[in-house]
Amino acid sequence: MVKNLTEGAPLRLLFFFSMPMVVGNLFQQLYNMVDTAVVGKFVGEDAVAAVGSSFPIVFLSVAVAAGLSMGCNVVVSQLFGAGRIHEMKTTISTAILSLSVLGLIIMGLGTLFAGSLLELLGTDPDIMTDSRTYLQIYFGGAVFLFLYNTLNGIYNAQGDSRTPLIFLMISSLANIVLDLLFVIQFHMGVAGVAWATLISQGLCAAASLLVLFYRLKHMASEPAHQGEKVALFHMVAVKRIAQIGLPSMFQQALVSLSMMMMQGLVNSYGKVLVAGYTAATKIDTLAMLPNMNFSNAMSSYTAQNIGAGKFDRVKQGLRACLFMVVVFSLLITVVIFLFGDNLLSLFLDPGDTSGALGYGLTYMHTVSVFYILMGLLFVANGMLRGAGDMGAFTVSSVANLFSRVGIAYALAYLTPLGANAIWWSIPAGWAVGSIFSLLRVRSGKWIRQAIGDEIPS
Repeated sequence: MVKNLTEGAPLRLLFFFSMPMVVGNLFQQLYNMVDTAVVGKFVGEDAVAAVGSSFPIVFLSVAVAAGLSMGCNVVVSQLFGAGRIHEMKTTISTAILSLSVLGLIIMGLGTLFAGSLLELLGTDPDIMTDSRTYLQIYFGGAVFLFLYNTLNGIYNAQGDSRTPLIFLMISSLANIVLDLLFVIQFHMGVAGVAWATLISQGLCAAASLLVLFYRLKHMASEPAHQGEKVALFHMVAVKRIAQIGLPSMFQQALVSLSMMMMQGLVNSYGKVLVAGYTAATKIDTLAMLPNMNFSNAMSSYTAQNIGAGKFDRVKQGLRACLFMVVVFSLLITVVIFLFGDNLLSLFLDPGDTSGALGYGLTYMHTVSVFYILMGLLFVANGMLRGAGDMGAFTVSSVANLFSRVGIAYALAYLTPLGANAIWWSIPAGWAVGSIFSLLRVRSGKWIRQAIGDEIPS
């Protein structure tokens, strides 16, 4: 359902807007966790490490798709907030066409160079074959990944976080059923979970596209453009999306690059630590979801209100989001300290705290204490991104990611911390990045618009 975020109490709006995103991503992470759990229980620990070693490269493709779709999200949000519906439709069709083509290109390149990328990460020879198989099949569905991310951004831009939730729930359940069928019944191993992901993403993308087309067909343009044909592609729309999307993609690519560099450090400690790290990051990613989705909600909220010229509401929304960050972060930290070992046991053999389980538990206990700091960074960056202040957003992201990598390697090799440096570097990066973001927010220089004059008919 389309929702105007420029009216109503900010706290209530942002809470009910972000909650379907959180639930949807929980389902998405659920099938990612099932992937890991199924191969861990029915194939073996080496298979868990194989999927984990592939993750930084998988994340790179997700990063490119999510970054560019965020450009679409911000521009569509501002147009929607400004009531420029006819122009919004052109922007949407332009984004779908452009990013689908890019997805096809990534599909070809990723399939071709999967093995070379894994070698660059220093993947253990014992798990190389499974890692390459998983990655090649995953890249085969890159076009669906790009299409779905674009569509998800468009729905959120219109204040609708419920429709993507429905599609994600169906996709996640289909993925879980296919995981169990391919791995347990057909004994396909790592390839089975990869195929399950590809098929479920394809179904989700196709259904999302059909519903969006139906919605746009029945959405009336503003009176000045009634009866005019909507252009399916326009270079002005491409440039607007690129102004936000390329820095967002760059930021997401930097996240992936930093993960690859961190994965190289993790791999240097052997496959036992790789398995523990992989399992812990699954839980960690799940725990981060509320703050990540508060950030995404803040971007759409900010963009709609800037499009409507309501800058004071943006500041009110920021305060509301930060309140939600504190509450949810504290709750999640408590859960991890109480049940962290049980959660890790979903992926690893329980009881052996000297092995993979011990590494994973130490990671989770260290990082979870600082989730509030992570939330401050994410929400402030979400506001900057929604405002189109991509220079400040990028500086903050670069500061976060590269300080994290630098600190990890420095502490690992120059202090007795060893592998513990990996998890201590994460909150250190959040601290550095949040300083940049919050100073920029405080300055008020973020007030700007991503959209300008109307696209010529």
